[in-house]
Amino acid sequence: MISAASSISSMIDRPAGVSSVTSSGVRSVAGAVGTGTPQVSFLDTMAQVASSSIDTLKTGEAASIAGIQGKASVQQVAEAVMAAEQTLQTAIAIRDKVVAAYQEIARMTI
Repeated sequence: MISAASSISSMIDRPAGVSSVTSSGVRSVAGAVGTGTPQVSFLDTMAQVASSSIDTLKTGEAASIAGIQGKASVQQVAEAVMAAEQTLQTAIAIRDKVVAAYQEIARMTI
């Protein structure tokens, strides 16, 4: 069980493609220039969300292992696992929306 949890951690260290893509090709939204707010690209936002999600999943995994070893209380384990579960469900929902949007674009006539 512990080795399986450790292998999950190694698989989710960094999502493929998130760190290798640069934001130089991302353009700012029209009308957003000159508003006085700093420009944040969609790529940077998604990279931050992915990194935060990975950290939450790792925290839940670490709490589970600590609970098995008797180093964490049941409440701490339950809270961390529930947060990880919510994060995973959110990531799956985002993935489903992205796939649906891609399929909709693919069906459009040119």
